[in-house]
Amino acid sequence: MKDRDGLRNTIYRTITRSGRRMTVGRRLLYRMAVPLGLAVIKSWWLTCRVVRVEGAQYLDEALAKSASLVPCYWHQHQLLCGRFLLQQRSRGLKVGWLISPSVDGELGAMLVRRLGGTVIRGSSTHTGARALRDYYEALVKDNVSPVITPDGPRGPRFKFKLGAILLAQMSGRPMLPMAYAASRAWLVKWDKFVIPVPFSRVVIAIGPPRQVPRVTAAAGIERLQREMEEELKRLYGVARNALDKS
Repeated sequence: MKDRDGLRNTIYRTITRSGRRMTVGRRLLYRMAVPLGLAVIKSWWLTCRVVRVEGAQYLDEALAKSASLVPCYWHQHQLLCGRFLLQQRSRGLKVGWLISPSVDGELGAMLVRRLGGTVIRGSSTHTGARALRDYYEALVKDNVSPVITPDGPRGPRFKFKLGAILLAQMSGRPMLPMAYAASRAWLVKWDKFVIPVPFSRVVIAIGPPRQVPRVTAAAGIERLQREMEEELKRLYGVARNALDKS
């Protein structure tokens, strides 16, 4: 379902599992915080120089076949892979993110909208089936390319869970694997999220788009999980090697 702002799954905006409500005061606070958050993110992005994009032709290939796709990268690679995808808007790519239906998630939703992304409200943990449905509708009906981080913020890290494969199978849209490497970076302690140090060099690597046949046996799905897991690890190696040579 959509509200007047075009958000999906917004049945959760008024009251959430925690019982907290989106009050007028909280919404005002968020609206004050968003410009500051945007300034920090954009300033950070400006200090990080993308020196090379390996496999850029694979994005061209995917967009030539379909108006939307399923970008896949590890949760830890969100910061620069997400930025790269947002920069492809001039080519007709509309990229979207799943944002928690909690009241706190509204802050993230506001940031994503201001950055030019599309918001899909839901939680892979608490609203998994509904989130998958909304992903599908975004892909097929709205030509939005929803980002999937297959290990998710809760992990296990670097394990390719089923969501992206099921979505590609249902929609007929290809998965597009991605990764990046930075010359210097900080790792957040609890989830190893990669934050490039200001003025570091960055290489982004993109792999061949992967289609999932509509009829695929369970063994084939499991094999594809392993293959995609290895592909994301391979792409990080590609980015790392290119960075060392640049």
